[in-house]
Amino acid sequence: MPDSKPCPACHSTVTYDSGLLWVCAECGEEWDPQQVADADADAMLVVKDANGNVLQDGDSIIVLKDLPVKGMPKPVKAGTKVKNIRLTDGDHNIDCKIEGFGAMGLKSEFVRKA
Repeated sequence: MPDSKPCPACHSTVTYDSGLLWVCAECGEEWDPQQVADADADAMLVVKDANGNVLQDGDSIIVLKDLPVKGMPKPVKAGTKVKNIRLTDGDHNIDCKIEGFGAMGLKSEFVRKA
């Protein structure tokens, strides 16, 4: 079934359209795919800096403390401004390019919004 939708409860792919709702054949869950899509849009990634400000893709940030970098002789200094960040899901939730260091991941707890 190329147009089947996975079950939001058990993630099974054995589902079918019953007219208004979709039904999971394994767990019996019934759902409206439009409501599930709206809920997924609301649960987007929220990343906050050390001060609690919400960060977004493309923001500029400032590093709050010296951060050691493996394989580099010097750390990223406190006060370094980083432009055009990208938010990711994971432990290091900011991807960016720092001049002199290249591409790297940072934790949001060590930065503030510029």
